Amino acid sequence: MNAFDLTGKIAFVTGASYGIGYGLAKAFASAGATIVFNDLSQDKVDGALANYKADGIVAHGYVCDVTDEDGVNATVAQIEKEVGVIDILVNNAGIIKRIPMHEMSAADFRQVIDIDLNGPFICSKAVIPSMIKKGHGKIINICSMMSELGRETVSAYAAAKGGLKMLTKNIASEYGEFNIQCNGLGPGYIATPQTAPLREDGHPFNTFIIGRTPAARWGTPEDLQGPAIFLASEASNFVNGHILYVDGGILAYIGKQPK
Repeated sequence: MNAFDLTGKIAFVTGASYGIGYGLAKAFASAGATIVFNDLSQDKVDGALANYKADGIVAHGYVCDVTDEDGVNATVAQIEKEVGVIDILVNNAGIIKRIPMHEMSAADFRQVIDIDLNGPFICSKAVIPSMIKKGHGKIINICSMMSELGRETVSAYAAAKGGLKMLTKNIASEYGEFNIQCNGLGPGYIATPQTAPLREDGHPFNTFIIGRTPAARWGTPEDLQGPAIFLASEASNFVNGHILYVDGGILAYIGKQPK
C-alpha cells in the first residue's frame, strides 16, 4: 500500500489558478487526485482550465468568492453533485497589503482578515459536514512564517495568518474524533514570478533572504509539493493541528553575526 497515493480523492484548492495553489494542485494530480479550484471570475477560471489542460490535468473550475458564505455553500454543493464529496480542502486563496500600520485604513485591514482568515473558516465550515458523513477528511491551511513572526508593513497579514494558525489547531481539536485532520503548511520565501524582481543579484532583499535562510536559497514551488502530498494523504492520519513550515530553516535560525 502506498500511503501517499491520492487516487480517487477529490481535492479542492481555493485560488489555484496560479502560483503556489496551482503548484499544489499539480502535485495532488500527480498523486492521483481529482482537482477542483475556484477564482473570482469566469475569465480567470477559463484561463486556468486551459493551463491545467496543457499540463495534462483534467480540472474542475468554479467561480466563487471565499468570503461569500452563501456562495461557498452553493459551490461546495455543486462540486458534490458534479464531481463528488471533497476529501481534501486546501485554503490557499489569500492577499497581502504591504502598508505601514499607522497608514493602513481599517477597511484595508478588514479586507485582508476577511479573505485570509474568514475565508478559510467559511470554506472549512462548508466541507466539514460531508467529511464527517464520509468518515474522513483533510484540511490544509496555507499559513505563513508571519503566523510566527512580525515584519514591517504586514500587520493585517500577520494578524490573519496568526489567527489561521489557531483556527487550524481548533479545527483539529474539534473534529479530530471524526477522522478529520487539519494542518497548516507554512511556505518560506518562494521563488515565483511575483518575487522575480526581488531575487535579482544585488537586490538588498535577495541578499537579506539568502543570508537569513540556512539553506542559503529561495524555496521553489516544488519544495512545497512533497509536504503538501504528505498532509493530504493517509501518511498523515495521526498528524493533526500541526503547522509544517517549509522555509529552509528560517524559523530555527537567529541569523549571522555581523562581521
